[in-house]
Amino acid sequence: MCEVSSQPVQTVLQLLRVNASFFGSAPALLAEDGTCLSHEQLLAMVERVVCALRDRGIRRGDRVVTVLRNGLDAAVGFLAASGCTTVVPLNPSLRVDDFAYYLEDIEPGLVLTRRDVDAPVRQAAKSLGIPVLEMPEIAAALGKARDSEGARQPSDPRSNDVALILYTSGTTARPKRVPLTQAQLIASAENIARTLRLAPSDRCLNVMPLFHIHGLMAGLLAPLRVGGNVVCTAGFDASRVLGWFDALCPTWYTAVPTIHRSLLDVLDEEKLERLPEGALRLARSSSSAMPLRLIGELEERLGVPVVEAYGMTEATHQVASNPFPPGKRKPGSVGLPVAVEVAILDPEGVPLPAGAVGEIALRGPTITAGYEDNPEANEQAFRRGWFRTGDEGKIDADGYLFLTGRLKEMINRGGEKVAPIDIDNALLEHPAVAQAIAFAVPHPSLGEDVAAAVVLRSGSSVTEGELRAYLFQHVAESKVPSRIVFVDAIPKGPTGKPQRGGLAGALERQLSVPYAAPETPTEKTLAGIWGEVLHVDAIGRDDNFFALGGDSLSAMRVLNRANARFGVSLGVRQVFDFPTLKEQAARLAELVRGAGRPDGP
Repeated sequence: MCEVSSQPVQTVLQLLRVNASFFGSAPALLAEDGTCLSHEQLLAMVERVVCALRDRGIRRGDRVVTVLRNGLDAAVGFLAASGCTTVVPLNPSLRVDDFAYYLEDIEPGLVLTRRDVDAPVRQAAKSLGIPVLEMPEIAAALGKARDSEGARQPSDPRSNDVALILYTSGTTARPKRVPLTQAQLIASAENIARTLRLAPSDRCLNVMPLFHIHGLMAGLLAPLRVGGNVVCTAGFDASRVLGWFDALCPTWYTAVPTIHRSLLDVLDEEKLERLPEGALRLARSSSSAMPLRLIGELEERLGVPVVEAYGMTEATHQVASNPFPPGKRKPGSVGLPVAVEVAILDPEGVPLPAGAVGEIALRGPTITAGYEDNPEANEQAFRRGWFRTGDEGKIDADGYLFLTGRLKEMINRGGEKVAPIDIDNALLEHPAVAQAIAFAVPHPSLGEDVAAAVVLRSGSSVTEGELRAYLFQHVAESKVPSRIVFVDAIPKGPTGKPQRGGLAGALERQLSVPYAAPETPTEKTLAGIWGEVLHVDAIGRDDNFFALGGDSLSAMRVLNRANARFGVSLGVRQVFDFPTLKEQAARLAELVRGAGRPDGP
C-alpha cells in the first residue's frame, strides 16, 4: 500500500483532499477518449459540485439521488454527493414507475442528473415536486484548480454519517435500503486495495456500473484510496475494449463473469491467442460465481492472475478474496475473509465446524448496521450479532470460503440482482394473466436467467411474445424473462405454497424446445451467425437466443454481423423483442424487403 494510506482519512472528501495534496497533477480519472482529471482537478470539480448542491440547500444528512450515465459524470457525481451528504445512485435506464417508487421512498432533497439523460427521471421528479440539478460540465475543472475553501464547511460529513444508500431486494417483495457510512466506504476501499496490492502507478479499467456496489467500491474508490487512477468507461463495449487496453494501458480491471467471457470472445473474433503484451497485471472477478474453466482460460489468454472475490451490498462489497500471488489461490473458492468475520451457521444460528455446509454469516466494521425502516427484514437477517446472508457455503480447514448454493430467491442474472416478485406483480397487471411466478433457470454464461410461469384467465388469450413486449414497457430490461411458459396451475410444494426453487426442474419439459431445422435462407444464415457467437451447434428455428446462452453483449456481436451480412440496421432492442431464430429472421427479412432487396442475404 502507498504511504497515503497512513493519513487520517475517514470520509470521501478527506480522501480527495489528501490525494490532491499528495499526488497533485498525477492522473485521477480518465475518460475513454483520454480526457484526464488530475487529483487536483478532481478535487476542484467535486468541490464545485458540492458548492452547487449547498447553494440548493443540501446539507449533511440530506439525500441526493444521482441519475448519471457511466463515465466521468457518474464518478464525479457520486464523489461529490457522497462528499457532502448521502448519495443514492440510480440506474439511468429505469422507467418512470421505477423512478417514482424510489424517489417517493427515499425522499431526496434533489436529483442530480444531466441533460443527456432520458426524460423518465425528470418526469418522476416533477410529479413528486422534487427539484432537479444539472451536473456542471467536467470541462470546468480542466483549468487551474479553484480555491476550495467555499466547499469546506463545518457541516462536512463525519465518519459515522451515512454516505451511500443502495437498494437490494430479498425474498419479500420490495427492495430494501442499505445504508453505508463514510468510514465503511473508506475501510472497504482500503481492504480491496490491500488485497490487490494496488499502488499509485495502477490504473483500473472500470467497466462496471457506478450505481452498483461493485463498480463504486472496487472500480472507483479502491484505486483512488492509494492515489491510483481510473478509466471511467460508459460500460463494457466489445468493439472498443482492445483499443482501450492499447491506448489507455490499464494495469487491471474488475468485472462480472459475463464480461470476462465476452473479452475472451473478442480475442477469439480477432484471432488472438493472447491479449497483446502490455502492463496488465491482474483481472478481478466478483458479483457472481466464476466457472473454473473460465478462470483457467482467462488466465491463459490474458497472461495474468485472475483474483476471484465474494461480496455483497450489505458488506460494502468485498467479504472474501483469493490472495494475490504469491498468496495461495484455491480453485472453486472465493478465498479468505478480508477484515470481516465469516461463520457458517446452522438453521438455529449455531456456528458449524470446518467443512460443514450451512448459511454464510458475517460481522465486522464494513457490515451495514441494518436496513433502513425495515424491522421485519432486520429481524430475519441480523441474529446474535451476525448478518445472515442467505447464501450457503462452507469454510475449509485453511479458512477458505466456498459457495455451495443460494438460500434466497433472488435471481443473480450475470451479476444483476433481480427480485422475482417485481416480475410477478408486473405480469399480474396484464388483463389476461390470472397467476404468475418468476423463477431462476440455469444459464451457460449468466449463471442464472429469468423465466416465468403464467396461468391465463378463463377465456383470455395472449402469446409469450406479447407478454414479453408488455413487460418491456413496465419493468427494467434486466427483469424481462427470457422464457414465459403457460401452465394450467402453478406447481406448489407440500405446504401449498409456490416453490420458486423447484420450478426450473418441475417445468423442464415445457422450458425445453424441440429441435426444428431452420427453413428459409434468412433463418439458415442467421443460425450460422448465432452459432459462431454462442459456440452452439444445430440451432433450431424455435430456439431462444437468451436461453442458448446469449446476453446483451453477445447480442451486439450478432447484430454487427447480421446487419453487415444483410445490409440493414436491426437494433439491439429488437433482439429482446424477437428472441427466437424464426422471429428474428422474419424481422430481418422484413427490413431487407423494405430496403428494396430480395429476401435473404
